[in-house]
Amino acid sequence: MNFPVIKGAAYGLIQANDMLVHHGTTQTMERTKDPKSGHLEKLPGHLRSFEQAVGYPPNQAYIGNMTPDQLRDVPRPWYKQSVTGKSRDGKYGEIIPEDEFIGLMKIVDTFELVILEEQFQLGVRGKIVAHPVLGVIKDIDKLDKNPGKPEEIRKLVDNHIAQPIYFENQLVGCVKRAHEFDEALSDHVMYENLVSKASAVFVLQLLFHKTKLKAEQVEYIIECSEEACGDMNQRGGGNFAKSIGEMCGCLNATGSDTRSFCAAPAHAMVEAAALAQSGIFKNIVVLAGGSSAKLGMNSKNHVEKGMPAFEDMLGAFAIHIGENDGFSPMIRTDGVGRHRIGSGSSPQAVMTAIVAEPLDRIGYKILDVDRYAAELQNPEITEPAGAGDVPLANYKMIGALGVKRGELDRTDLQKAVDGFGMPGFAPTQGHIPSGVPFIGHALDMILSGQILRTMIIGKGSLFLGRMTNLFDGVSLIIEKNSGTVDAGFNKQEVRGMIAKALRDFSKVFGEDK
Repeated sequence: MNFPVIKGAAYGLIQANDMLVHHGTTQTMERTKDPKSGHLEKLPGHLRSFEQAVGYPPNQAYIGNMTPDQLRDVPRPWYKQSVTGKSRDGKYGEIIPEDEFIGLMKIVDTFELVILEEQFQLGVRGKIVAHPVLGVIKDIDKLDKNPGKPEEIRKLVDNHIAQPIYFENQLVGCVKRAHEFDEALSDHVMYENLVSKASAVFVLQLLFHKTKLKAEQVEYIIECSEEACGDMNQRGGGNFAKSIGEMCGCLNATGSDTRSFCAAPAHAMVEAAALAQSGIFKNIVVLAGGSSAKLGMNSKNHVEKGMPAFEDMLGAFAIHIGENDGFSPMIRTDGVGRHRIGSGSSPQAVMTAIVAEPLDRIGYKILDVDRYAAELQNPEITEPAGAGDVPLANYKMIGALGVKRGELDRTDLQKAVDGFGMPGFAPTQGHIPSGVPFIGHALDMILSGQILRTMIIGKGSLFLGRMTNLFDGVSLIIEKNSGTVDAGFNKQEVRGMIAKALRDFSKVFGEDK
């Protein structure tokens, strides 16, 4: 069977201290309840510098300068360590500072909603023009136009018709509402959507920069973040995907948005695999930008414990999926796992549905998968908030499932967990940790022969939308390419076979038959 393949992956991070303080939901709710909150007063003292964020080991792992196995060997707490030879540029992507990202927000703004203060705009323009990735994005000349005066920006913000943009605690711009009465086009929603769009544009450009894929080769884009764009008549109508492709010069692409909370990336990967295997599209990109609302979600716990506010990173990713080339790691479309509506919500039921059942379908056992990538949240973020080590909990459940199925001895459980697991290294951006941060590492490990296969697991909390109490989960297996490309039927041979069959028929039954 001609399975589709993954040809490349890219990952982007944006450090966003001021966005955390002024737009993270934990902080905005706290400010509404108590503007003099002790948390808000202490928070600035727990913000990291850009250099500290770049040197943070999990962030280096995310952009490919460190493998998950190397991260495991770094003593915790990780925030007290710094990577030797740290760099904002990585094998799979890059970390950029907040001012450059703010400039990018204006570049991707199609409706002149972003206003930047003149001196700030001038300063950031120089950085972006000189940047090898950001400097080639369409419409960069917007940074030469329509700057704002500080008093004008302040008036828009004070009149509650624009969201403020801060950098180093200074008001440097704003995002205006797109409609006077439509709540779906309010300044708050437009701000969040432009953050998501800009970070996705950044990571798509990274994909082109880090891999052989060209913008004009992309035929379909699937965007799978947790934001929704639309208007009062269709609040989640979309389409982020085409708006992102437009900014990156994907003139031959169309696309659509896929949503399923944290599980959306796994759903999008399956959709892309199906499109590639069917031959409908040859080159598909699955991507997502970050979420400003989720910045600093657990910051209260971090501040209380004297730790840095770790959730200062917007995350983004882009994955290139295409037709079988006989080389790139394959997606086993005959082994896609799904949490069915009737699967049940207990941990055992969930793992059975999305791990055991797809393995049974293609004749594999638990230990036939070399690495499982499930909910790769950084435990240094989640543990202080009481959520524990989420990836480790998943690996233990997978191991326990192996014991229950008689595929693993109980005494070997911890050894198995250590073998097929890995530490979480992704920012807690909801959809970002769901398995996809490992894909870049997995491609390298499969191609170098370190592993044969991995399972990417996305899990989602559908009940958050208050439409159902159901849980969600999707998995897919990525493994070494068989090296064989099925060319399909040869048309000339088929025509010859038909002609021969007709001749034989005539000889037996006569020409008049």
